[in-house]
Amino acid sequence: MEVVTGNDRESLLKNSVNVERSTGDYRVYRRRWYILAVLCVLNLGNATIWLSFAPIADQTAEFYNVSLTTVNWLSLVYMIASIPLGLLATWLLDTLGLRAGIILASSLNLIGPVLRVVSAIPMDMSDSVRFPLLLIGQTIAAIAQPFIIESPAKVAAVWFAQNERATANMIGSMSNPLGLLLANVLSPALITTDKHTATDFIVLLSVYCALPLVGLLMSLFGVCSSEPPTPPTASAAAESESFFQGLKKLARNGQYWVLCVVFGSGLGLFSTLTTILEQVLCPRGYDDSISGLCAALMIICGVVGAGVAGVFVDKTKMFQEVVKVSYAMAGIGFVVLAVLTRYRNLDAVMVVAAGIFGFFGFALYPISLELAVEVSYPVAEATSAGLLVVSGQIQGIILVFLAQALAQPLSAADAPYANCGTNGDIIPQDNTVTMLVFAGISCIAGVVQIIFLHPEYKRLKAEREEAEANKAPTYNGVTI
Repeated sequence: MEVVTGNDRESLLKNSVNVERSTGDYRVYRRRWYILAVLCVLNLGNATIWLSFAPIADQTAEFYNVSLTTVNWLSLVYMIASIPLGLLATWLLDTLGLRAGIILASSLNLIGPVLRVVSAIPMDMSDSVRFPLLLIGQTIAAIAQPFIIESPAKVAAVWFAQNERATANMIGSMSNPLGLLLANVLSPALITTDKHTATDFIVLLSVYCALPLVGLLMSLFGVCSSEPPTPPTASAAAESESFFQGLKKLARNGQYWVLCVVFGSGLGLFSTLTTILEQVLCPRGYDDSISGLCAALMIICGVVGAGVAGVFVDKTKMFQEVVKVSYAMAGIGFVVLAVLTRYRNLDAVMVVAAGIFGFFGFALYPISLELAVEVSYPVAEATSAGLLVVSGQIQGIILVFLAQALAQPLSAADAPYANCGTNGDIIPQDNTVTMLVFAGISCIAGVVQIIFLHPEYKRLKAEREEAEANKAPTYNGVTI
């Protein structure tokens, strides 16, 4: 006879209290929402760090005495760091577990912004030192990003039930664009044409330390394990492929590569657009408030679109249909936006077009990550979802450099209307060709995925087969 000790009894009692519901051998725990909340805070804070300077590129260039191209590196470093570190993050999350990845990411996520504050403090420090220190802080935060943005798919698979995974992935993933939204609102509010002294920058950069601090405390004192005591689904209970074995399987998976390339182009286009949007609009006479509003509405509508898509897919499992429709509509939206950026005094129309593009474009993000897990099962979730993000960052880097190469001198007719910079040191450029080329890329990617993407839902199939196998045998409708 097995003896239950006091400690065992206490552990069983805690687990039973924490269980929200159970089905057969599988259980979901209330604690899953706390783990998801930690990821949301980390993702939100890391995104605000990423895009702190894009809405105020002119003022940042003047404060640190650098060019606009140099300021773009503050965003570009996020994309560059994610390529080698994206692979490291997938290995660490799949090998050492979620807890190790979350605590490492939350620590780096605070160290980076603290160094950024130091770079703005008035000291006996030359401009040749101040900006590199800012870039180092930005790079440290960028190192944390792959661990953070690759975790939602892992958390959804390990902690959530089958009918909650897309929604959980959506919540965890969409906290990133909400952080971009927050940066687009805070930065122009705290740093303006008439207000961009050292004190103003110190206040701004200190504000961006708040969320990383909260995220670190929540991680250290609340994330106690990488997975629940009892798995929520059959796929969560199954053993995933090893990291390198998973890479080999992905290399031979044609449908995964179609999704990887197409998703990467969409993510790269969005990352590049958020980086250069202010530089695209200011030569046409739009001030920072309009570019910030466009970015904000693009993100707000995008979060709504992602929420609708996540709930819909959880109920219907129509991953393919949602991805195809969303990409087609997002491509059309980008074309409209690209055409509108050629004209002046279209504030309201520009904002509406940005919102439409965001609604369909962001719906792609969490659903594509979930679809990647489906088509690549039993490859580990962080590996399959993480490589999609790496693809997006690689293409984002290429597109940022392409944008700089395609930028043209502003015509004499447009020059008087330009609303860039504060003291004449910033030379605005015409990004018409850039936006039209990007619109073409979005259309090509949309056509490719509509024609060639025909995924098999391997994870759902495995879970159905396991459920059928575990059914009790019956005879004439009576359970034997």
